[in-house]
Amino acid sequence: MAAVRWTGNVAAGWPAIGAAILGTAAVAEGAVRTASHPEVASFGALATLGMAAPLALVRVWPGTAAALSASACLLGLFLGVFPPAAGLLALIVLYATTGIRRKPWTGLVLVLPFAAYAVAPFAADQPGGRTLAVVLFAVTALTAAGGAAYRARGEAQRQAAANQAVQDSLLEHIARGERARIARELHDVVAHHISMIAVQAEAARLTTPGMPPEGAKRLVAIGDTARTALTEMRRLLGVLREDTAGPAGPVRKPQPTLQDLTDLLDEVRDLGSGSARLIVSGPVAPLDQGIELTAYRIVQEALTNARRHAAGAAVDVELHYRPDALLVRVRDSGPGRSAGAPGHGLAGMRERAAMAGGRLTAGPGRTGGFVVEAVLPITKGDQ
Repeated sequence: MAAVRWTGNVAAGWPAIGAAILGTAAVAEGAVRTASHPEVASFGALATLGMAAPLALVRVWPGTAAALSASACLLGLFLGVFPPAAGLLALIVLYATTGIRRKPWTGLVLVLPFAAYAVAPFAADQPGGRTLAVVLFAVTALTAAGGAAYRARGEAQRQAAANQAVQDSLLEHIARGERARIARELHDVVAHHISMIAVQAEAARLTTPGMPPEGAKRLVAIGDTARTALTEMRRLLGVLREDTAGPAGPVRKPQPTLQDLTDLLDEVRDLGSGSARLIVSGPVAPLDQGIELTAYRIVQEALTNARRHAAGAAVDVELHYRPDALLVRVRDSGPGRSAGAPGHGLAGMRERAAMAGGRLTAGPGRTGGFVVEAVLPITKGDQ
């Protein structure tokens, strides 16, 4: 295997080896051709060397090498030192081979200026030919550079689009995971309500004297339907608990409510994360457990973000009860940060608010810090 790899590396290096040999020949040829013209001999040798020296960079930075060689060619045109045949052949072969190995269009871009340079001696024999040769070479080189820049911009845009697609896919994956986690938490809430339907139906049947048989039969059917729905729900949502189940099975805990916010803020203070206050306003009333769970989780995640991005800052948690909605606001006194800062906590909070029929905004506060604000609608059945 090592022998095959070594052979492949040598084969890949033959164009560079051949070009280096031709480049050396170009320098020698240039020295011989300018020896009879002392006034340009040193500049001619410099231009010829400038054409050949960048060949050492072509495997790593072909664009840079081509630009350096092209600059040397342009200097030669100004001085009237035209390309040695060996050197020009070395440039064309090497840049074409290197460019095509990367991408076909790259080889064309790298070779264009030197193809124009090849016709320079013929143009120079005509009146004003040297100027024409310089203009021809410059225009061709600029065209090649512009084409390369345009292509590079297109590649950058495609890469940016691909990166955005990956980011969108990641956010969607996170949103699906958050929905599954919310479903696990809401399972107990919904199960409680369904259980109450069964209990109330049975209680109504047993405590209502003189109930007609048809009415009792319907209440039994309601209780049976509620118990069946509860069983099917547990079976359906049981798979959502598998990823949180320990060796002894799923961990069943009572879901938190707004009454538990005091304990949550005590934990924040105990961690030394700065002061934390709970501010409650409006006509306080018990809400549906699902709404309270959503509000609690939003506050919990907002406090986690504050501890992560504004450690030691003071935090205010505000609950404002309105007849039609519960306003939840978490404000910290740390340095304001962009709502698009790295992390997926905000996406999870927005998902929770949306599933409760509400909305959530987050961003720098007017007087500094960072503010998370959620509005969760309240219906008559939620109270």
